Amino acid sequence: MNNTVEASGSCLCGKVKVVAAAMATESGCCHCGSCRKWGGGPMMTVECNTEVSFEGEELIRVYASSDWAERGFCANCGSHLFYRLKPTGQYYMPVGLFDGDNPRQFTHQVFIDEKPDYYDFANRTHNLTGEQIFAQFAEQQQGEN
Repeated sequence: MNNTVEASGSCLCGKVKVVAAAMATESGCCHCGSCRKWGGGPMMTVECNTEVSFEGEELIRVYASSDWAERGFCANCGSHLFYRLKPTGQYYMPVGLFDGDNPRQFTHQVFIDEKPDYYDFANRTHNLTGEQIFAQFAEQQQGEN
């Protein structure tokens, strides 16, 4: 992750608060079928590394959405809180969760091969297919071992 800032926010009802110590200043979008089914459309995310703390953790419910990732949400209001990689504990969080106007550029889209034809973003971004993103994560894990 290149440039980061500390950021804080909350779920819709405010009962779960979050602080990300190292939120990326670039955001992205996931078009995979799971993200679209979870939120009704593409998931606009920002990488927050592993240094994320929560207040109101007793309200966080976690769903293991795949062998390699899980999704967290507020049990009170249903707000999406995170997408977390199981092997690394790395968080990807909805950009709208954070307060203020943190500097974020929309720079990348993943699972572009699963994006339906009924929407497009005007921004020029770096686009990765599902196969490319899985290969990238495999390379990162091999480098850590």
